Amino acid sequence: MIDPRRRVPRTDTLLADPRLAEAERILGRTLVKSVIADAQQRARAGDIAPEQVADHAVAALPSAAASLRPVINATGVVVHTNLGRAPLSQPAVDAVVRASGATDVEFDLATGRRARRGRGALAALAQAVPAAGGVHVVNNNAAALLLTAMTLATGREIVVSRGELIEIGDGFRIPELLESTGARIREVGTTNRTHLRDYADAIGPDTAFVLKVHPSNYYVTGFTKAVSIAELARLDVPLVVDIGSGLLTPHPVLPDEPDATTALRDGADLVTASGDKLLGGPQAGLLLGSAELIERLRRHPAARALRVDKLTLAALEATLVGAPTPVDRALAADVAGLRERAQRIAAQLPEAQAVDCVAAVGGGGAPEVALPSAGVGLPEPFAQALRSGTPPVVGRVEAGRCLLDLRTVGPDDDAVLLEAVRACTS
Repeated sequence: MIDPRRRVPRTDTLLADPRLAEAERILGRTLVKSVIADAQQRARAGDIAPEQVADHAVAALPSAAASLRPVINATGVVVHTNLGRAPLSQPAVDAVVRASGATDVEFDLATGRRARRGRGALAALAQAVPAAGGVHVVNNNAAALLLTAMTLATGREIVVSRGELIEIGDGFRIPELLESTGARIREVGTTNRTHLRDYADAIGPDTAFVLKVHPSNYYVTGFTKAVSIAELARLDVPLVVDIGSGLLTPHPVLPDEPDATTALRDGADLVTASGDKLLGGPQAGLLLGSAELIERLRRHPAARALRVDKLTLAALEATLVGAPTPVDRALAADVAGLRERAQRIAAQLPEAQAVDCVAAVGGGGAPEVALPSAGVGLPEPFAQALRSGTPPVVGRVEAGRCLLDLRTVGPDDDAVLLEAVRACTS
């Protein structure tokens, strides 16, 4: 008897299959060969017939070379860190595609000489915040603080309130980040109350700057006291303000969230912020402040290590000058419209009901703000089933039900969401 394993097709034979040959062209030879090898191994183990190897390899092919999968965010968290924070606007997506090949990112086409890197994005950022004398972009807000400390405070002191020594995502702590540069942290005040005199008493010859950090991922109420930017600006030392979530100007839905324009007008010498939160753009650290200070930061040797790539620059510029972002639209969504969409979707599903709910800003921004919303309620097992579908839909479990919050689902995705739920019932 012939060993059936000898009938398993050879790799070169399988690569000649038109379906796999086309996949090799799109996904690359290495990835396709690994899928083929898995199917061959299954045949050798007797799990599938040798004649089925090609079909199983084709069925196992991923839709793209990268493993990241697009999902529908139905959590109600507008800026969801675990889902990639801000989804890009279509103009930003288009800009990334255009910038994916050779570009003039650091080249002047008129003169044929080197030009300032990312000048279009920097000009757009400067135009968005006219109160800034200079602007610079690094790869995230932590990098912005790191570069600031390396440039201004190595071997010196940074004065900061104890109530603002915050921990950010994945266990990273701002004081440890700053101390890694060789700076020393001078804590002032108490956890709940810090006065102007606390800062004034701490300032001395070793003071590099006063740092004010917006505690954007929590809030403290009750017997509290904080010192405003305008008050701190009266002290005779540089003032650096980390506003966190990245508003460039005041927002009507988030009246208590600090913004870069107001901070600079109130006297901040330098403002740092994130690009991929409330701004709605790509991951980036924004630095806005006096022209002299920004130039010092830009010329620091570490600025090269922290710089952003051409795709980020393209997406940032398009975010700043293009159409409203998905974050903008989610924050501005009309509750009556959300409720109408929820009722329309629920009416087409046997086990669903339209429900009122509450969404959140997310991304460490405006934790005290509750966003009235509406969604579709389903039996709890749908949560797992929807995450396993194509495309995956990520909702939240609340009161024993799977809730799909429509504030974070664009209207154009309603039909996709409906079909995803229907697929779970078939």
